Amino acid sequence: MSVPVTPLTLRRYGAGDATVLLDTLADIWAEAHADHDDVARAGFTPETLRRQITGHAKRDDFTLVAAYADGHIVGFGYGFRCTPTYWFGADLLPVITTDARTTDSLAGICELAIRPGWHGQGVGTRVHEALLDALRPQWASLLAMPGSTAQRLYERLGYQYAGPYRASPNGPVLDLLLLRTRY
Repeated sequence: MSVPVTPLTLRRYGAGDATVLLDTLADIWAEAHADHDDVARAGFTPETLRRQITGHAKRDDFTLVAAYADGHIVGFGYGFRCTPTYWFGADLLPVITTDARTTDSLAGICELAIRPGWHGQGVGTRVHEALLDALRPQWASLLAMPGSTAQRLYERLGYQYAGPYRASPNGPVLDLLLLRTRY
């Protein structure tokens, strides 16, 4: 006997919608990272997520996808189109594959968070696919904590390790991942 799966509804939001959802997104993010001490040690908190989303939501191409089940958000992801120079930075740009370094079609995926009870049910994959469908980049890139469980999802999605990334001299070292999309 199969267990019934609650149907998901995906909704897309733009820059003007992010602030309305901010508290819910921060709660989901906190739940998704509750057992990840490395995230907290790296300085990532619900408050840093709020600041990050608020800053990124000023971009016209900001796109957020939320997955709903029974009227409640169970996961989300967001990103935006950007230039390779903006996303990779001057230090990392020379080591990125030439195609990704010179593209005019790059999306930075900034966050993908799913409530723990929904892990392993395809929510992250569906949210990620909806983001790419909305942004339609030739390349997508994201940052991940080294060794995080999310890395398994990113590998299944086709992301490849591109190098270590540090946003500031004292910031944590993250894994920069790249994906050549179908667009």
